[in-house]
Amino acid sequence: MKKALLLIDIQNDFLPTGALPVKDGDKVIAIANREMNNFDFIIATQDWHPKNHESFASMHTGKNPGEIIDLYGLTQVLWPNHCIQNTEGASLSPLLDLDKIDIVIQKGTDPTVDSYSGFFDNGRKKETKLNSILKENGVNEIFVMGLATDYCVKFTVLDALSLGYKVNLIQDGCRGVELNLGDIENALNDMKKAGANLI
Repeated sequence: MKKALLLIDIQNDFLPTGALPVKDGDKVIAIANREMNNFDFIIATQDWHPKNHESFASMHTGKNPGEIIDLYGLTQVLWPNHCIQNTEGASLSPLLDLDKIDIVIQKGTDPTVDSYSGFFDNGRKKETKLNSILKENGVNEIFVMGLATDYCVKFTVLDALSLGYKVNLIQDGCRGVELNLGDIENALNDMKKAGANLI
């Protein structure tokens, strides 16, 4: 059975000069480029939001990034506008070895629901093509790294485990948002408890 490398949301808007910067987010790029040499099958996920995405604080009068609201029955952190379709900010970092990436999975395209995971939206109502692509290619073990540890990495890992994949988290290839102190550590613990192998 095959192994695959999943690169989560290594996009310009999540790098230090981006609209939603992850602290030291740029540090994962060299690790991603190194790791890509060890895999025959590499998939990247890409936040790909319409400009009216309702996870954006700008869509809610009087609300600021970091506030939490109820969005159609789901708890939603409000974010700065980021990774808007067809913008430079949404592009994968040009410092990545982009020619080694086999497939890009776009997520977060529905304006009414956020999608942290590479597999499902946050309400688990719609699925991306990630699971079917992994299955079609005989992949049963994945190695995950990218941005951000406490959001898109964590939920991709948890969904992968729930779908029956063996999951390895490349810890030094991840960086987190840490909206609240301890979020990154809690995310790592949640992934480990659910069965992920932290390497």
